[in-house]
Amino acid sequence: MPQTDRDELHRRRTEALAGGGEKAQARRHERGLLTARERLDRLFQPRTFQESGLHAQHSCEELAGKSLPADGVVTGTGYVDGELVAAFAQDATVAAGTLGRRHAQKIVELMNTAIRVGAPLVAFQESGGARIQEGVDALSGYGEVFYHNVLMSGVVPQIAVICGPCAGGAAYSPALMDFIVMTRQNSQMFITGPDVIKSVTGRSTTLDEVGGAQMHASVSGNVHFLAEDDDDAVRIVKELLSYLPPNNTEDPPHDLASQLRLDRDEGMNDLVPDDPSMPMDVRAVITRLVDDGRLLEVQADFAKNLMVGFARIEGMVVGIVANQPLHLAGALDIDASDKGARFVRFCNAFNIPLVTLVDVPGFLPGVEQERGGIIRHGAKMLFAYASGTVPKITVILRKAYGGSYLAMCSKEMGTDYVYAWPNAEIAVMGGAGAANILYRREIEAAEDEAAKRAELVERYREEHATPYRSAARGYITDVIDPSETRAALALSLRKTLNKRELRPGKKHGNIPL
Repeated sequence: MPQTDRDELHRRRTEALAGGGEKAQARRHERGLLTARERLDRLFQPRTFQESGLHAQHSCEELAGKSLPADGVVTGTGYVDGELVAAFAQDATVAAGTLGRRHAQKIVELMNTAIRVGAPLVAFQESGGARIQEGVDALSGYGEVFYHNVLMSGVVPQIAVICGPCAGGAAYSPALMDFIVMTRQNSQMFITGPDVIKSVTGRSTTLDEVGGAQMHASVSGNVHFLAEDDDDAVRIVKELLSYLPPNNTEDPPHDLASQLRLDRDEGMNDLVPDDPSMPMDVRAVITRLVDDGRLLEVQADFAKNLMVGFARIEGMVVGIVANQPLHLAGALDIDASDKGARFVRFCNAFNIPLVTLVDVPGFLPGVEQERGGIIRHGAKMLFAYASGTVPKITVILRKAYGGSYLAMCSKEMGTDYVYAWPNAEIAVMGGAGAANILYRREIEAAEDEAAKRAELVERYREEHATPYRSAARGYITDVIDPSETRAALALSLRKTLNKRELRPGKKHGNIPL
């Protein structure tokens, strides 16, 4: 090959790899930000990343003569802990990472590659939005990206990392993906910013209030994981990938090599309060159930009355769904229902067994909940669990009342095994409310109404709410001692990993959105 050709190749590669140039990159480093290529370098194993579209350029007449290296987005595939992953990173040093026609084409081509080879998609998003100079071509590009986000949904896992501005239409691609990781500093995600909001509504606000990472993690629920910085975001992505299969035709990365350990855990009994009205921290229960006490909690700051996350039990990957009595007594509300249903549907799409830990007093009462559509939102939990065909194992720790008992994956929702602790209460409603209805006359006739009510509450529990009553009618697989819970889960999971369940043929169900 002539040396001039090799020199030209080297020159073009050097210019493309430089992005917006050394000064632009230095300014990012001063703000604690990585460049697009540095983010991908942190994600992939050394020397495994193969880039596609390095020499891509825009075809916009208004930008004629202006070079945009790689058209502002780096795309390609590589290996993460031995598994193939597709990833792209928008380059904010090139035209502020704005999306134009060729920029979008590169992303869509990568998405199609991920579908063909069955690899997860990771998207580092930092963009000024649609490239104004390209007009409707940029809008069309966004439409193509959104369409392919939907095509990929349920086929391969999609993870978005918001590590800079993500405004307007740019915010919808992450919203269509499975998980969003967002860095605390330097990142914002919103449809309309403070200036537009003020001009339209007259209300003054700040970027943090409408688009900050903490707001999205705790208020809107749009963000699943908060990262301290770019490196922490990459760490979270890697940990999340370690629990997921590469696509919907494969199983999660279970470790089934070792013999099951089925020892009793007497320390579990110490977690159960003697007083059934006292709250119990379900996190302490989960810590004793899962391998090494490790739970990768999803949406940890949102709807804290319900905990969801990934873990392993005797090497088997599971999705955990658990009421948290320390918040709203563990009751299901609108946000918790949305959070739980979405997580359950993800696990079902990607063959991840579900373990449900129940300690629920009911759906949260209140005018705001009713007017906000708790019926519709609560029905999402019922729909998600009932449509799930993965292994489903439920443990009723303490309370399981009314419709929330069903919404937390009772036998009627297709659960494979249902276990209950001896102190569990399973009934239409709690003891106090039921006693007031069933024994009202006895209470009113008593000299000491409070004492009589307490007596009748206990009577109601013994006659109507014990787990043995439900077990006698076939609604529970077994009543177990708390110390036996991990062993029961491990055995049940191992026995159901090859579960197959056929459903009526249809395009899809119509979940109450």
